[in-house]
Amino acid sequence: MKILVGMSGGVDSSVTALILKQQGHEVIGATMAIWGDRGVKEGVNKTLEEKFHTKHGACFGPDEKEDIEGARKIAEEIGIPFYVFDCAKQYEEIVLDNFKKEYLSGNTPNPCIWCNSLIKFDVLPRLAKANGINFDKFATGHYAEVSRREDGRYILKRGLNPKKDQSYFLYRLKQEQLANIYLPLGDKTKEEIREIAKANGLTVAEKPDSQDFYYGDYNELLGVEDKEGNIVDLNGKILGKHKGIWNYTIGQRKGVGVSSTEPLYVLELRKDSNEVVIGPKDKTMKDTLRASNLNWIIEPVSNTFTCQAKIRSTQQPTAVKVTLEGDSIIVKFDDMQKSIAKGQSVVLYDGDFVLGGGVIEEVI
Repeated sequence: MKILVGMSGGVDSSVTALILKQQGHEVIGATMAIWGDRGVKEGVNKTLEEKFHTKHGACFGPDEKEDIEGARKIAEEIGIPFYVFDCAKQYEEIVLDNFKKEYLSGNTPNPCIWCNSLIKFDVLPRLAKANGINFDKFATGHYAEVSRREDGRYILKRGLNPKKDQSYFLYRLKQEQLANIYLPLGDKTKEEIREIAKANGLTVAEKPDSQDFYYGDYNELLGVEDKEGNIVDLNGKILGKHKGIWNYTIGQRKGVGVSSTEPLYVLELRKDSNEVVIGPKDKTMKDTLRASNLNWIIEPVSNTFTCQAKIRSTQQPTAVKVTLEGDSIIVKFDDMQKSIAKGQSVVLYDGDFVLGGGVIEEVI
């Protein structure tokens, strides 16, 4: 089989290419360049290059060239052809524009989810084919599994290692995408992957994992002026001032900017009144949300059903009741959840299988 492997320069994608080559497949390496040098990043490149002298393990940053060259070196070590495709324009229009819109609206977006479904598993393989590279499957180093049911529908399964499972980030993949991808690391642990890299002499065997999509100050990407507003309690009492609601996240405690005898947490970000609402820890706990912009991998057969859900990638799935209401879903957790944030995704599971999910638009 001829397989195109999305390579980031990290150990996971490198071992993915190695494993597939050792299995006898014809493997081609491909990397997407997303940093660019124009648009919202104009003027940021030089600032960050001067500010950061060591790699910080982010997917999006001025050290992208080093990652690309690292991926190229790994491809040479494995003995496969390697290509770089410029996806910066699409990344800016799809991922960064959404990131900016959501933050300025007081929401907390997850750019990695949009990058995976719309750039990494869509734009990158399409660009490869448009440039004359033919392949049967597109593979990545994600810790998740794809299989096909007897009825022909493709399903997504959690990775074997709960701590490294990345199915949360892939819930928006469509059937046509799932049909054409291969995820060979789903049944392996991170320790196994590093051992394979070491045993085969790959230079990335001990390379740290990426920790975030961007390692600078988010204001550098937002490109907006300060917008002073009030920090208030639940009763509307003014406790302080802020310079922009986008500088805060739901559940944040440190750096709130208000002195108090008890810890105070960010409870709500109000775009219309430009207010940051803070309060005690117990007020961060909620059990119900509404989500829209849905994507189903396994279509629901009832308007009301029970399953498990995650509201953040590092969380273990927990029991919920789901009710379909038009183009949205109401998700009620059996247990109270801390700091449910609008703009994040809720992903639904039936055991190890991903049912689908949506973007949180309201916390009830």
